[in-house]
Amino acid sequence: MATNGYHDLTMTSTPASQSESFPSISADNEESDVTEIESLCVNCEKQGTTKFLFIKIPFYREVILSSFSCPHCFNSNNEIQSAGQIQVKGIRITLTVKKTEDLDRQVVRSDVANVCIPELKFEIPASSQKGTLTTVEGIIQRAVDGLEHQQPLRRAMDPDMAEKLDKFIESLKKLLQLEESFTLTIDDPTGNSFVENPKAPCSDPNLKVMYYVRTLEQDQELGIKADTIEDPETEINGATPIADETDNNELDLTNEVVSFPTNCPECHEPCTTNMKLVKIPHFKEVIIMATNCDKCGHRSNEVKSGSGFEPKGKIIKLHVTDPIDMSRDVLKSETCTILIPELDVETGGMAISGKFTTVEGLLGDLKDMMVGSNPFVGGDSDQSKKLIEFGKRLDEYATGNTPFTLILDDPNSNSFIQNICTPDPDPSLTEEEYVRSYEQNEMLGLNDMKTEDYC
Repeated sequence: MATNGYHDLTMTSTPASQSESFPSISADNEESDVTEIESLCVNCEKQGTTKFLFIKIPFYREVILSSFSCPHCFNSNNEIQSAGQIQVKGIRITLTVKKTEDLDRQVVRSDVANVCIPELKFEIPASSQKGTLTTVEGIIQRAVDGLEHQQPLRRAMDPDMAEKLDKFIESLKKLLQLEESFTLTIDDPTGNSFVENPKAPCSDPNLKVMYYVRTLEQDQELGIKADTIEDPETEINGATPIADETDNNELDLTNEVVSFPTNCPECHEPCTTNMKLVKIPHFKEVIIMATNCDKCGHRSNEVKSGSGFEPKGKIIKLHVTDPIDMSRDVLKSETCTILIPELDVETGGMAISGKFTTVEGLLGDLKDMMVGSNPFVGGDSDQSKKLIEFGKRLDEYATGNTPFTLILDDPNSNSFIQNICTPDPDPSLTEEEYVRSYEQNEMLGLNDMKTEDYC
């Protein structure tokens, strides 16, 4: 039954049928299948028409576009729903709106995303609106339209409340006139929201993106089951050691590979993740996790710190001057920021998951993230041309024939670049420790951590 002018659609499919159900959007694709159904109009209670389009946005993910129209009262509505998976981490996007161009930034907002404007103490709670593909101006204008909708009735029933709302609506309209700058924050636990960066692939000082690990309550709200340990002495989340047990029946991660069941992030079929504790020479212990899916062939690896929080952060600078630098081992933790000053590129912490790779491999991951994950890239746009040129420069750097500087800024000091001159100092490699800021401690969850008189 339609509840808001169109049907709420939930869809599941196997990987084999997903590519067929979601063709890539293209100007040459004139035969996109549009599904039409009759649905009740909530405005006049007569039959209208809802159209569904299952499409894949290049460099983004599968989405469901729906549009409702009523031929009787001309009421219309549209929305966008993500048909892809819930991302591994949630995302918090903070945009400082200073000029008219910022109001025109395109925004993908999922239906579980929370939108906030701190200057007005204004908040659009999660699940209060359907997911939309809009702009910053569109989000504010939709809020204004929603508040003005029942104002005539409020003026008759509760004049005081209507007067207060009129003042607040006027404050929202002033935001669109940009008399003063303001902040727009989108917090999406599914990680499926997005705000356009018109300067991509370069960093945008007005746009901050932070990835975070969801809480148990957020996982439960999204319908994600959390594994529980029924017998901690014999089972760790279903983990089973592949190698033989030690004589004292204790799990020795330094000499054993531990395997536990999980679901493939691509096809969602059951697969196995292997985990092992590894000691990196001249560094510290890390946990390497590798997933291999026999169904779709997906492979991934991730690195977690095997130690606690370091007292200080660390900045590592590598001056690449020779192709041999491309083969240096690199440990990039999930809290580490990557910077390349020559390209004016900076990735936020957690933008790329923790991994053990090489300098060349890290540049490849950076290209996949910056070029391959932008949903508004395609065609002959200037932004698309800039990203293509950015990808070519990264490919040029990956040969090692063009000098550049690679900087790893890790507030938890769990990242590492191999010193090929060990035990002597490496003239191309420098390390510098620093005291973390309050914001960095907040990202690591240290500000609320109690360590004194703990019992």
